[in-house]
Formats: sequence, structure tokens, C-alpha cells
Amino acid sequence: MYEPAVVTEIENVHHRLAEDLAALRAAAYGLTEEQARETPCRSALSIGGLLKHAIFVMTAWDVRAANPSGEVSQEHFRAHFGDFADSFALTDNESLAEMLTRFDASVEHYLGQVAEIDPNATVMEPPTPWTGRLEPTPASARYLLGHHVEELGRHAGHADIIREQLDGAQASSLQAAVEELPPNDFVQPWRPEQPSVTR
Repeated sequence: MYEPAVVTEIENVHHRLAEDLAALRAAAYGLTEEQARETPCRSALSIGGLLKHAIFVMTAWDVRAANPSGEVSQEHFRAHFGDFADSFALTDNESLAEMLTRFDASVEHYLGQVAEIDPNATVMEPPTPWTGRLEPTPASARYLLGHHVEELGRHAGHADIIREQLDGAQASSLQAAVEELPPNDFVQPWRPEQPSVTR
């Protein structure tokens, strides 16, 4: 749990990302394989798909490091966009257990990279034709970090909503169960036989 403290900018970003990733993972706690694939809202998002997409986002950090110029060929862009589109749902050959293992490994590697980055460093953002930006664009690493906070925080929120739709379990109760925290007047750790009811 991220407690108030006097920290550096990068430490603050690191903690924020770690919290969002922990919340996303906690949303899968206690789910069956079938539940991990369910899409109870009007969107096509599922808990399993969100875990898979978060892995895609974290792995993209390595792709950027391997291509510091930001140049993207048409072939690479089509392959990358295809991978992006496929990252929101588990395939028949993927399991929740496999995705959690991959997620944990990706989180460890990703947060290690975040801890070492200089927010003032210059990075090259690849083109985003869907917004009309057709060329690689220099930006501070702070921009990239801010985008990741936005992206992973948004999907952690998606996971909260989907999990509540599945069985009523809420983020604070799931996190308490994952961390094996004792119950208190505000939060009861989630149990399979009794969905959380705290607000």
C-alpha cells in the first residue's frame, strides 16, 4: 500500500504505477477461468483481457528502448497494431493462470525500468496516425511516464467495474484478501462465499 511520504518524482510515479498494477491483479483474485473471460459490461473488456493488455503496455517499454529513433516501418506498424488489437482478450490457448504468471514477470521487469529512468531524459514517441501525428516526436520521459500512469490507472478502474459486475467484489476488499489484512470497521477481506459490501 502506498502511504504518504516525502519522495522523489520518480519514486512517486513508481509507487503510483505499482499500486495500479497491484489493483489490476487483485481484480482477478478468486476468479474462475470462465469468469476471467466474461464481459459483463457493454464493452468487450474482461479481467483476463485487461491483464493481457497491461502486459502489452509494459512490454512496449522494451520495444521503445530497442528503437530509440521512434521510426516505425509500415510492416512493423501493422504488426504492432495487430498485437495491440489482440491484446484485449484471452485466446482459446491462453489461461488465466498463464496470464498471471506473465503479468507478474512483466511487472517486476517494468517497474525496475521505471525506477531507473530520468524523467528529464528525451525519448522519441513513435507516430500515432489515428491522432494525425505522422512522424516520430521528441518528448520528455515524463510525458511517457504520465501516459503510462493514465493508461494503467484507467484499466485498473475498468477492472474494478467489471469485477463488481461479476460477483460484487470491490477493490479494497480484494486487496485486503490478497495482502491477508485483518478486517476492520471499513473493509472486510473478500471471501468467495460472501461478496464484499463495503463502500
